[in-house]
Amino acid sequence: MNFEFSDDQLVMKEEVRKLFEKEDSVKRNRNILEGDENFDKDLWNKVVEMGLTAITIPEEHGGIGLGFLELCVVAEEMGRSGIASEVFNCSAPDTGNMEVIERYGNDEHKKLWLEPLLNGEIRSAFAMTEPNVASSDATNISSSIVDAGDHYVINGEKWWTSGAGDPRCKILVFMGVTNPDNPKHQRQSQILVPMDTPGIEILRMMNVFGSDDAPHGHGHLRFTDVKIFGNTPRTIRRHGQKI
Repeated sequence: MNFEFSDDQLVMKEEVRKLFEKEDSVKRNRNILEGDENFDKDLWNKVVEMGLTAITIPEEHGGIGLGFLELCVVAEEMGRSGIASEVFNCSAPDTGNMEVIERYGNDEHKKLWLEPLLNGEIRSAFAMTEPNVASSDATNISSSIVDAGDHYVINGEKWWTSGAGDPRCKILVFMGVTNPDNPKHQRQSQILVPMDTPGIEILRMMNVFGSDDAPHGHGHLRFTDVKIFGNTPRTIRRHGQKI
């Protein structure tokens, strides 16, 4: 098996390294890490010009349609800067959420949420882990998503909800139980929940090695009778584990 990088991969790797070796990126890096939420789009625009934004998203949806291997090639270089993954639009949880919406969402999902995520206009969060169960095994997830006819009702608590603390966060992907009597890998669904939906409460931001990553961070959220009506985009049911 050949483990050598291809010529194209080496060129891409070197372009990323050079971009973040420039002196002007150091100041921007420091400003973002110190909590400046007014993200400077200059580096973002340079990455777009380089053709390296949203690496794993297909071209027809605004990415460049490369594979996970190519993402790994540049991830080593992106790891040298605290803002590189966001500048390349490959930061968690946005990159995973964009892939979910691209692969499983309908046209309305993509218009409302995927396009602004790809354009860097908003950010997203992923709500799976819960405080009362061993969430490393996602079959233990117990928050409920109840079908109430013309809407769904969500109840539960989530923590380590990556992205929830960012003031630009507008949408979250929520994982909960819709079919409790099904086999355990077919009980959960994922649903798109706008962050301004009534009933969502941010209890606190979680600390990692003493830092809460403000203003970004990982939130402890409570969902109390959160209603997602039929005209609000949502993903398919009973495939939460697959997604």
